[in-house]
Amino acid sequence: MTHSEKLTAIRSLMKEQGVDGYIIPSSDPHISEYLPDRYKCIAWTSGFTGSAGTLVITQDFAGLWTDTRYFVQANEQLAGSGFELVKLKVQGNAEYADWLGEHLTKGAKVAFDGNLASLLVAQSVQQILKPLDIVVDGHVDLLSPLWEGRPALPLAKAYLLADTTTGQSTKSKLAAVRTVLAKNRAQAHLVSSLDDLAWLLNIRGRDVPCNPVVLGFVYVTADEAILYIETAKLDSETVISLEASGVTVKPYEEVYAQVSNLAVESILIDPKRTCFAIYDSIPSGVKIIEKINPSASLKAIKNEVEIGHTRETMINDGVAMTKFFKWLESAVPAGGESEISIAERLQEFREEQPGFNDISFGTIAGYLDHGALPHYSASKESNYDLKTSGLLLVDSGGQYQTGTTDITRVVSLGNITQEEKEDYTTVLKGTIEGSQAIYPQGSKGYQIDAITRRPIWATLRNYGHGTGHGVGFFLNVHEGPQTFNAANIDVAIEAGMISSIEPGLYREGKHGIRIENLVLSKHADSSIFGEFMDFETLTICYIATDLVDKTLLDQQHINWLNQYNQWVYDKLEGRLNDDEKAWLKTKTQAI
Repeated sequence: MTHSEKLTAIRSLMKEQGVDGYIIPSSDPHISEYLPDRYKCIAWTSGFTGSAGTLVITQDFAGLWTDTRYFVQANEQLAGSGFELVKLKVQGNAEYADWLGEHLTKGAKVAFDGNLASLLVAQSVQQILKPLDIVVDGHVDLLSPLWEGRPALPLAKAYLLADTTTGQSTKSKLAAVRTVLAKNRAQAHLVSSLDDLAWLLNIRGRDVPCNPVVLGFVYVTADEAILYIETAKLDSETVISLEASGVTVKPYEEVYAQVSNLAVESILIDPKRTCFAIYDSIPSGVKIIEKINPSASLKAIKNEVEIGHTRETMINDGVAMTKFFKWLESAVPAGGESEISIAERLQEFREEQPGFNDISFGTIAGYLDHGALPHYSASKESNYDLKTSGLLLVDSGGQYQTGTTDITRVVSLGNITQEEKEDYTTVLKGTIEGSQAIYPQGSKGYQIDAITRRPIWATLRNYGHGTGHGVGFFLNVHEGPQTFNAANIDVAIEAGMISSIEPGLYREGKHGIRIENLVLSKHADSSIFGEFMDFETLTICYIATDLVDKTLLDQQHINWLNQYNQWVYDKLEGRLNDDEKAWLKTKTQAI
């Protein structure tokens, strides 16, 4: 079926079942950002492949609600599908529920599949629509009857990481979670999110592209822990190791029976990371404590072993990036390279590095105006050939068994305009000021966001995405709870967190610029005014200086850039051959 035919078929089922509005979130039963093929419901339904969005279907309208990162992409991919782009005003808000409330009449029925919606999303929809006398049903699956050949759940083998890699045993992590449960007077806890499961049990897998996680749930009480997983994914040695850590293994599908038959007084679940179907299965007599997963906050603070491994991983990744940019400089003039081919070549350079496991997300190689699409993904149809002029933005990362990387650089392929230089230098100032920030202990993400944007705002420029996100340890490249954006007014930045700093500027139809490093938050010093923190930059890759307009920089920016590039050379030169070393020496010359 074409996307238009699928839309017609969904509307037919809606009419049969008395559904006036149908919501399709971008999610799965684990509320994942990146999805197994089985749960790529929005792509199957509409053709849109972005990682964030919500489809809403009525009998006379079908729309995709998504944020500024995907406006251009959505317009291109939705063409001819029967779906229209609806631009979100605030990223993550359930604005589609307000739209449904305005366009449906009293007594209408809105439905969604509770396996695909988080409790938080379901609550938002209910809170908006129920007061308008609109019925909300969270147990309606209209896709499964229509989706012929729907992919099965993945069956890749899972494996355990050694304590020497993670720095903390599963027993110790379970004890830490149980301490938090006791403080909240919760007798039980269900972990649905895959990165929390992976961290808690020191387990990894290949069930989700780019994220080394395994599908499963973990049920924890004071005296037991149960992993619900497809048992074929575990060999006998892994099962024995888990049991030695106090973890029992049961089949994946049995989690629903476990939840439906709870015999405890209270259970803690994370409303952002638990699907509505699980929540609605909890018996009415069980008190539900809605709080962030204890593991989410615990894993955000990296221990000294993880930090040490990450620093070494950054050297490996820096070597790969250096080899790539050196190769690129001669490959583009030789001809025959494209956005897709250079992304493949970059992955090959990473694959040569110790401990490489996978890329951490699909590489964004945006040439010319494609660089202005923050989450651009080259396809056969959109793929640009690279020429010896214009800007190239490369946002990429690697998954290594000793850490996760995420880096963005912009390089000149020739004939750069003054506007491009000014935009590049302005973004660079933002990256530098964010990286140099000294801030009181307890500061929140919105404050770092504002510090980073200050020199960009000063030029009346801005960007539509957040300034930074948390990063896992050989786990998800996007990891909470910390983010550096205007919405994060609650989560404090704590010592040991690894986050990105990635301001940008995007001129639609022209070019895009983003300069991203990962940083470690740490204690800086104290005074009579309290404790203060700062950042240690972790990413090791030169920042291009041929795009810099030095007249726009203050001396502090010049000093930081020169010191950073010299540090990059010093860290990498021992891992490079003579030609690579000489090339990097030139790229890291002081300005």
